[in-house]
Amino acid sequence: MSPTTHLLASWIIAAKTTDNPRDCRLVALAGILPDADGLGLVVDVFNNVVRHKHTDFYQNYHHVWLHGLFGAAVTTILLTCFARRHLRVAWLAFLTYHLHLLCDYVGSRGPDKSDIWPIDYLAPFSQKATWFCHWQWQLFGWQNLVISAALFIMAMAMTLKLGHSVIGVFNRKADKIFVATLQKWWSSFQPRLTRKP
Repeated sequence: MSPTTHLLASWIIAAKTTDNPRDCRLVALAGILPDADGLGLVVDVFNNVVRHKHTDFYQNYHHVWLHGLFGAAVTTILLTCFARRHLRVAWLAFLTYHLHLLCDYVGSRGPDKSDIWPIDYLAPFSQKATWFCHWQWQLFGWQNLVISAALFIMAMAMTLKLGHSVIGVFNRKADKIFVATLQKWWSSFQPRLTRKP
């Protein structure tokens, strides 16, 4: 699934289960950090465009270093070090990390039916626990679009209720501006919903 979908799902869990902005941010980050092993794409594009040299860092390392138990353990330990409620953040970070893996397991196929992205759960140390989902749907398939839209609607509803949003994972000042704008828009739109014809 896309990083945006992972972020929305992780933030929804974090917002419902944590009681302070720092821990919320850490749990939400745990759900998108597995895709850090895909940053080789930036190097590949740079090399192909600027240096005219072909590299395959994305193809070779995405879903290898951080899409398994090793990545989950390292990420959970690191994020827990910065938490206010260490035990709660540890198990929630581990949970959202594995939610990312589950979503990639079922929804990350390429355009061709044989282009399945496996989860190498014990990588980079072993290939013994390689899991293939033979019915995996496309990354840009309708299933992912429906899930993303549903998560977006849920996140916006939660933003109105909680007074903070997924934007706060990256910037709290921008989050305040976004929440104020959304609340203002919603308060002007709400009377139209209740108006009788």
